[in-house]
Amino acid sequence: MAIKTTLEQLEEVQDAISRIMTGQDVTVDGKRLRYADLDILNRREQMLLARYRAETGSGGVPAFNTGIMRHA
Repeated sequence: MAIKTTLEQLEEVQDAISRIMTGQDVTVDGKRLRYADLDILNRREQMLLARYRAETGSGGVPAFNTGIMRHA
C-alpha cells in the first residue's frame, strides 16, 4: 500500500466532513452510530492544510531571509 500524499489525505478528510454535514448518524436496533467525529476531523483538516501549504510553498506567510549581508 502506497503512502498517501498530504493532498490526498486532506481530500479524504474534507470528504468525511462533507458526509458528516449531510448526516452520518444512523440508528440501528436502537443504537446510535456515528461514523466520524467532526471536531477531530476539523483539527485534522487544519493540520493537513498547514502541512500542505508548507509542502507547496503556499503558506501565505512571507519568509524573510534573516542572514547578514557581506560585502566583498
